[in-house]
Amino acid sequence: MFIKMPNYEIVIETGGLKSLGKWIREVYTLPNLFVVTDQNVDQLYHQTLIDALPDFILSFVVIQPGELSKSMSTYQEVIHQLIELGMKRNHMLVAFGGGVVGDLTGFVASTLYRGVPYIQIPTTLLAQVDSSIGGKVGIDLPQGKNLIGSFYDPKLVMIDPLFLSTLDQREYHNGLAEMIKVGLIGDKHLYQYLLTYDKVTEKEIAQAIAVKRDLVLIDPYDQKERMFLNFGHTFGHAIEKKHQYQTYKHGEAISYGMLIALEIGIRLGETKPELYDEVKELFIRLGLVKEPLLNPIHYADALQMDKKYGSDGLNYIIVPRVGVAKIIKLKESDWS
Repeated sequence: MFIKMPNYEIVIETGGLKSLGKWIREVYTLPNLFVVTDQNVDQLYHQTLIDALPDFILSFVVIQPGELSKSMSTYQEVIHQLIELGMKRNHMLVAFGGGVVGDLTGFVASTLYRGVPYIQIPTTLLAQVDSSIGGKVGIDLPQGKNLIGSFYDPKLVMIDPLFLSTLDQREYHNGLAEMIKVGLIGDKHLYQYLLTYDKVTEKEIAQAIAVKRDLVLIDPYDQKERMFLNFGHTFGHAIEKKHQYQTYKHGEAISYGMLIALEIGIRLGETKPELYDEVKELFIRLGLVKEPLLNPIHYADALQMDKKYGSDGLNYIIVPRVGVAKIIKLKESDWS
């Protein structure tokens, strides 16, 4: 299964890692590949990746797993190691891991030597349906998440659902949260599927990617419609930051954020209470949220550094009904 983006192709194929070399040859002719991954993925798949690419010479840079590696210090260390390994401007960088690895590696690619080619091989469900798609790359600052970054497309995204077999349930559900978000903002059929089924196939992964693809094509630089993808992320990012990225996974934090957004929609007369109740029940069943729910007031201070804050206020996404998203200007009185 293939999804075309303007500057690259997304390949979705169970067992697709076996044909990765062929796809790389479509966009790259040199023998050297420089792989950035984390310790968990490296332990599981180091030899698997080498075996899948017998015609290439692979060099590895391995980072600590977790959001704390999306930092300036890790960024500098990765660049240092790549230069020491002999990477040149025309060599290919490979992001092999989850969202942290993909965001960090993409940002390295966009800035090292003023830009080197790279590909994405996402190994988590969250990365497969979200962070590997759309060309947003970046790192965090102490003041907030993704405050440094750029738009920089990969040459290829290879999505192999077989990687999902090694995810634990919490990490798998972490990815489902992003898929539920996509369903709520743009695909009611996907949302209805996820109300019943906890496992996804190539079909549902492609459905989720298609929603993001369409929004990216309309608004590649996140000025209007692409902001719909931030549903749940305003408070979600604040929750992650407030807890030092330790307590809640990204999908859990944005699940609380989505419920806050639905509640705000109800207060504004835009969202029906029945939708809030349905989504809340789904998130509780998946273990994405727990009662008592988090109080948005406790995270208000962290919103001030959100990158969606403009000079005229905070751009905020609500969902009036399944499959429809809307941008509003959020005032503190709307959540306090």
